[in-house]
Amino acid sequence: MSEAQAQHNFMTLEFAAKSENEGFARVAVAAFISQLDPTMDELSDLKTVVSEAVTNCIIHGYDSDPQGKVRIQASIDGDFITLIIEDRGQGIEDLEMAKQPLYTSKPELERSGMGFTIMENFMDEFDVVSEPGSGTAIKMKKRIESKKALYN
Repeated sequence: MSEAQAQHNFMTLEFAAKSENEGFARVAVAAFISQLDPTMDELSDLKTVVSEAVTNCIIHGYDSDPQGKVRIQASIDGDFITLIIEDRGQGIEDLEMAKQPLYTSKPELERSGMGFTIMENFMDEFDVVSEPGSGTAIKMKKRIESKKALYN
């Protein structure tokens, strides 16, 4: 693939808010990102943030209602990957509280409450927009150090 072809590319994926689709989302995003030739650590980080965001959509956005839809938009611009993972679920009442490490609105599920913290630490840019009753969108961006560049 020429450098010009890798300059801008995008994909959109929408699927039922079912926990069994979390693995599918990870693999789909990993396959899309593979054109940048990421390191194993970068690929692992990206798969982790996809898992965290998709799981949040399913468990918190839709309260595990499989009728909901999770949408992932991924784009590549140069050596940057941008991910937007969103739901049209119940939204977050107190976003600042939800971003606090160890906070969870579902303690009965024995969740760690570290999802937002993990996403923020693994990505270069991280933003959450949520409106109660309308859903939540997580936008993340990361620069990919191509393995090709590491060996030259």
